[in-house]
Amino acid sequence: MPETAQNVDPRRWKALIFIALAQLMVVLDATIVNIALPSAQDALDISDGNKQWVITAYALAFGGLLLFGGRLADLWGRKQTFIVGLIGFAAASALGGAALNSPMLMGARALQGIFGALLAPSALSLLAVTFTDAKERAKAFGIFGAIAGGGGAVGLILGGVLTEYMNWRWTFFVNIPFAIVAAVGAIAVIREPAESRNPAKLDIPGVLLATLGLVSLVYAFTRAESDGWTAGITLGLFVAAVVLLAAFAVVESRVKAPLLPLRVVTNRNRGGVYLALGLAVIGMFGLFLFLTYYMQMVKGYSPVKSGLSFLPMIVGMITGSTQIGTRLMTRVPARMLMGPGFLVAAVGMLLLTQIDLDTSYPLLILPAFLLLGLGMGTAFMPAMSLSTFGIQPRDAGVASAMVNTSQQVGGAIGTALLNTIATSAGEKYGKAHVATAKSPELLKLQSQVHGYTTAIWWAVGILVVAAAIAVTFVNAGRQDGSSAASGSGEGAAEDAIPVMAH
Repeated sequence: MPETAQNVDPRRWKALIFIALAQLMVVLDATIVNIALPSAQDALDISDGNKQWVITAYALAFGGLLLFGGRLADLWGRKQTFIVGLIGFAAASALGGAALNSPMLMGARALQGIFGALLAPSALSLLAVTFTDAKERAKAFGIFGAIAGGGGAVGLILGGVLTEYMNWRWTFFVNIPFAIVAAVGAIAVIREPAESRNPAKLDIPGVLLATLGLVSLVYAFTRAESDGWTAGITLGLFVAAVVLLAAFAVVESRVKAPLLPLRVVTNRNRGGVYLALGLAVIGMFGLFLFLTYYMQMVKGYSPVKSGLSFLPMIVGMITGSTQIGTRLMTRVPARMLMGPGFLVAAVGMLLLTQIDLDTSYPLLILPAFLLLGLGMGTAFMPAMSLSTFGIQPRDAGVASAMVNTSQQVGGAIGTALLNTIATSAGEKYGKAHVATAKSPELLKLQSQVHGYTTAIWWAVGILVVAAAIAVTFVNAGRQDGSSAASGSGEGAAEDAIPVMAH
């Protein structure tokens, strides 16, 4: 279309570099601190009971404020919120790296979560409004999808290198150059279409209900992991989350300018993407946690070697996203990439159910990681694109926030659910084999591995369900409709996706 051609930003590919760099910083931060946590705990004398707050403080702030951050991006402009998010994230990281005690560290993590909630939806929505041509959009989201999927594994590698060869503080300080380069680049080259903003008045009741509801939900899963699923505090938080989020849905259906327009989530394709991505992340986050412990505690790998062992997964993700997803996204429907992608990842996960005390890395773990990465990269790429495809530009920020929210809540569920399953299965195994054990140390390792494999079986099932949801709910055709891609027009959000070419 001539009009579209006239509005193409000549600096869009340079902009992609800095958007992707910011996304990498946010995603890898979710796992980079995990490897450094034992060292930070010793250095700052953090108790075992309080160490979870280094992770939880970030998760609560990030997960609870994502929708608010996405709406602010629509209101103020994504470029502005993107830059503010980068600067704030860098400052919070500097505070965390310089932490003198546990409250200072936890406060820094909470600040990282707050600015991350502003930064993450701004990055994805900038991508959505910058790349409107179908083929260019496929390439851009291929790169972005590879980063979104592989960033967590990159965090494990980088965290291992920094912790072993420098110290844990550098897992925070490393964010500062990322943020500075991305912010300077954003100021220089990112141009946001002026007509894409949403000047509607901010929905304060919606902000309060969504934030409190999501914080309650994420914290409920955190407490379930530490206190148990039937503990009073856990059940109370789940009830509070249900009540608050139900009230939020009622409010959003009635206010004139909702925080989350229900048209964003009730669209069959976007709803299917959010649900499928959330489930996939449940399986993946739990896997990262178990395999990090398996590599270091069972196999005896150093932090660096443990992190590098995930490298084939990153290679698989990049290949699946940029070589398979990008090439096929404009040729086949998204469900034909998402469904098979999740199933290939499930096969890789299935191989990992066979790990034991002396499992060969080249013969079993390596091919499993390659399949996991290939499948996830292939599935993530069209999912990330479809989540904002055909959306009205004024809703791009909040739609992008929903992608991050589904992943963040999925990560909290995955960590709590699968860790609980692994711990319970390990304890049962230990009790059942205590009489025949050759040594307490050997039994402890065997129990741990049994717990990991039991939880991985659950992760296999979750990925299969994610594939089924993708195939069943996502009925959009290939993402090559010019009107849909632009997301313009009053009815674009509702009409663009269903009429794409089949």
